[in-house]
Amino acid sequence: MKISIITVSFNSATTIRQTIESVLAQDYPELEYIVVDGASKDGTVEILKEFADSIKFISEPDKGIYDAMNKGLKMVTGDAIGTIGGDDFYPNNQVISQVAKAFVEYQTDAVYGDIQFINPDDIHTIVRYWKAGEYSRKNWLQGWMPPHLSFYLKKAAFEKYGEYLTDFTCSGDYELMLRMLYKNNLSAHYLPLTLTTMRNGGTSTASLKHRYRANMEDRRAWKINNLKPNWYTLWMKPLSKITQLFKKGA
Repeated sequence: MKISIITVSFNSATTIRQTIESVLAQDYPELEYIVVDGASKDGTVEILKEFADSIKFISEPDKGIYDAMNKGLKMVTGDAIGTIGGDDFYPNNQVISQVAKAFVEYQTDAVYGDIQFINPDDIHTIVRYWKAGEYSRKNWLQGWMPPHLSFYLKKAAFEKYGEYLTDFTCSGDYELMLRMLYKNNLSAHYLPLTLTTMRNGGTSTASLKHRYRANMEDRRAWKINNLKPNWYTLWMKPLSKITQLFKKGA
């Protein structure tokens, strides 16, 4: 099966080379890589051009990250689709082959795994580990979600149930996965492996504002899908991140 990977980038010149090289180093032969850049002005486009023989890319203004993601979806030709950020990278070169093997072996609609967060100033220091755990539909009611950047979904699911909603600013990934897995009861298989390495962001007033906005959008995600969470569901979601500080990688 063919796997398509999408990166959305904007002014990512300091990190995107590592991202691209980690994708192209994957040992899985049926791999397509697409970068959707938001008209960067910092040298990102020049880096993308260096890899023009190995990747597909566009660079143009967009209406936000989920608009850019949808542009990428329109370009894919693979059977399943995953994403990786412009400042993230794969921890090894077997990630995509493991994902593809799981799709075939378990005949599932989605595959997801774990994510490790590293100190952006020292990529060898892991500061947080998101161990996603085995899939159970009822876990959504406990505030659970799979890590979006370790989440791979069949292209057919996008075609049947829709793309990212562009009127979300930060929880469009949560809404999409909730819609696919919880509302439409698609199947998902958990790979107990680190599938993505992410540079960690700092805790600040801005991030607290972001968390508040995300919580409001999380609530809207349930509402527009005509779903009813438990009274504590959307409080548990951010609280679950605290436990990630004490978990070890696989």
